[in-house]
Amino acid sequence: QNKPQGKIVESFVTMGSNWAQDSGIYEFTMNSTGQTVKARYTFFYIRDSDTGEWKILHHHSSQMPEEIVSTEKTIDETQVRKLFHLWNDALATGDAKVVASRYTADAVLLPTVSDEPRDTTKKIQAYFTDFCKLEPQGEILESHVQIGSNWCKDSGIYEFTMG
Repeated sequence: QNKPQGKIVESFVTMGSNWAQDSGIYEFTMNSTGQTVKARYTFFYIRDSDTGEWKILHHHSSQMPEEIVSTEKTIDETQVRKLFHLWNDALATGDAKVVASRYTADAVLLPTVSDEPRDTTKKIQAYFTDFCKLEPQGEILESHVQIGSNWCKDSGIYEFTMG
């Protein structure tokens, strides 16, 4: 159905008496779609004692996880820009816990009005406990969106109005 065509990208061959192993990376191009898939492979061959032909005794192949990239974007630029409003709405609640919940467990916050990086949920929440007292509301002045597989980034300039 996909009409795959394979080529070896990297090959490491080890040989012994009546056996050989070839392991490395191969890449398949699906002729029906043009999509390429890389995989690690290992072939273990032995010489058939009856025919003298080299035959596959063991073959293992697994797609390389680092090569699995969705060709479909799960978020667009408009949706990325709307994520700021979720954070800004969290600020408007005045609840530091609500704001901190917008961050991943391994997030690092480089705060606006502090020179101390916040690298734990507890530290991020502590920062917003004080910051929310200022009743901040942000507005994006300049936005540069980038989108990848399972991530997006909105870099730019925003301005706060306090209280």
